[in-house]
Amino acid sequence: MSDVSDQTAAETGRHQAGASWRFLKNHMREYGILFALIAIMAFFQVATGGILLKPVNLTNLVLQNSYIVIMAIGMLLVIVAGHIDLSVGSVLGFIGALAAVMIVNWDMHYLVAGVLCLIVGALIGAAQGFWVAYFRIPSFIVTLAGMLVFKGLTLWLLAGQSVGPFPPQFQLMSSGFLPDLLAMDGFNLMSFLIGLTVAAGLTLLALRNRAVQSRTGTPEEPFAFFAAKVAIIFIGISWMSWLMADFRGLPNVFIVMALLIAVYSFVTSRTTVGRRLYAIGGNEKAAALSGINAKRLTFLTFANMGMLAALAGLVFAARLNTATPKAGAGFELDVIAAVFIGGASMAGGVGTVVGAVIGAFIMGVMNNGMSILGIGIDYQQVIKGLVLLAAVIFDVMNKKKG
Repeated sequence: MSDVSDQTAAETGRHQAGASWRFLKNHMREYGILFALIAIMAFFQVATGGILLKPVNLTNLVLQNSYIVIMAIGMLLVIVAGHIDLSVGSVLGFIGALAAVMIVNWDMHYLVAGVLCLIVGALIGAAQGFWVAYFRIPSFIVTLAGMLVFKGLTLWLLAGQSVGPFPPQFQLMSSGFLPDLLAMDGFNLMSFLIGLTVAAGLTLLALRNRAVQSRTGTPEEPFAFFAAKVAIIFIGISWMSWLMADFRGLPNVFIVMALLIAVYSFVTSRTTVGRRLYAIGGNEKAAALSGINAKRLTFLTFANMGMLAALAGLVFAARLNTATPKAGAGFELDVIAAVFIGGASMAGGVGTVVGAVIGAFIMGVMNNGMSILGIGIDYQQVIKGLVLLAAVIFDVMNKKKG
C-alpha cells in the first residue's frame, strides 16, 4: 500500500511540475517582463549607489514617464487591433501648443481649455481612424501623414516661439501632490494609506478571481506562480507608496495614471468591447463574420488614442510650464517601444495594459539610470534600440516554438 501511495504521489508531483513548466512556457512574456523590470531596477540601484530608488528620484521617475504611460495605454489598444499610430508625439506637441495659446494668449480658464483640448485630441484620432477603418488605408501611412501635419501645425500655432508660463493651478496637474489630510509632519500618511489600500484591493481581487476559477474548474495558473505574482505586486506597491510618502506623497498625475490603468485593464479584460478588440487583432475577417463591427471599433480605438495623446500633451505642457515647437519629438518611438517590450505582438491580438505600463517603466528606468550614471544620449539610444529589438526577436522566437 505504501509503495502504491508513493508512486501516486510521485506521479502527481511529476504532473504538477509538467503543468507548471507548460504554464511558464505559455506565459513567458507575461512573467518575463515583470522580472526584467525588477532585475533592471536592482541593477541600476546598485550601479547608482542607491540613488535610483531614493524617494525624490522615484517621484521624478513617475513624473518623467507619466505622459509615456498615458499614451502607451492607448497605443496598446491600437496595436492589439492590428494597427499602429505614429502621430502621437506630434499630437501631444500640438495639443500642448493649443492649450498654451488658449490659456496664456487668450486668457481662457484652464479647465475649459483642458476639456476643449481633450475633445480636439479625440477628433484628431477620429479623423485618422476614419481613413483607416472605413477606407482601409494602412494606419502606418495615415498616421505618418498625421505626424507631419501636426508638426507643421504646432510650428504655425506657436509661430516658432515658446509660449508660457501657465497658471499655477494648471501646473498642479503635473507637478502637484496629493495633500496630507492627516497632517503628519515629514511623512504623507494619506498617500501611504491610499497606496496600501490599492495594494490590498488588488490582492483581494486576485484572490476572488482565483476562487471563482476554482469553483468553475482547476485554475490554469499554478498556485506557486499566483502567490509569487500577488506578493511581488503587493510588496512593490506598498514599498513604492512608502518611499514617495517619505518625500512629498503621491503626485496628482500618479493618481490619474492609476485610474487609467484600472479602467482600461477592466475594459480590455472584462468587457465585450475588450474581447471584440482582441478578436479583431487576432483575425479581422473571422471577427467580422461573427457579427463584430470591426470598422466602428477600429475608428473608436483611434479616437481614444487621440484623446489620451491630448491628455499626455496637457500633462507634458504642465510639467514644462511652457509649450515649445519641438515638444513630443520622438515620443511615438518610446511609446511604441514600451508596448512591444511590454508583451504586445506585432501581428495584433496580444498584449495587456499592465504589460504596456511595465514596458514604459522599463524604458523609463533605463533612461533615468543611464542618465544618473552619466551615459551619453548616443549610447542611450543604442541600448534602447537593442532592448526593443531583443523584445521583438523574443516574441517571434516564442511564436515559432509554440
